[in-house]
Amino acid sequence: MPETLTLYVLNGPNLNLLGVREPDIYGHETLADVQTMCEAAAEGAHVVFRQSNHEGQLVDWIHEAREQASALVINPAAFTHTSVALLDALKTLSVPIVECHLSNPAAREDFRRHSYVSLVATGVISGFGPHSYELAVKAALRLARERAAAGARSPKT
Repeated sequence: MPETLTLYVLNGPNLNLLGVREPDIYGHETLADVQTMCEAAAEGAHVVFRQSNHEGQLVDWIHEAREQASALVINPAAFTHTSVALLDALKTLSVPIVECHLSNPAAREDFRRHSYVSLVATGVISGFGPHSYELAVKAALRLARERAAAGARSPKT
């Protein structure tokens, strides 16, 4: 029987206010609603779902994911555009990384059009509100399963 995959879903600053902060941009669903959606989309994979307003805490969780995660979904929120520290931490991962955003940063202010995370992300999903997470979870786990299957087929040296 195959080992259960572990997916880390990390959320950056102000996402704890999801549902009340700028609902015209981010929607009315709460972060707890998003977590429930992610767990349902994971179809049996173990989901580690976390949020922090602190850059260093996110870096620590990325370091933890190096040892524990089969894939990672990250909505770095405002740190998307500012954090070389997150970029450097993400560079240490060898699992699929899916960058996720509720809104479409490319359709917003100019400063939101640059993402440090995109430099290392396997893919980016944005603009679908909370459903961005559902799509990101499915994509990340599909990539992780494909990688695991390819590794199982590789000859041992």
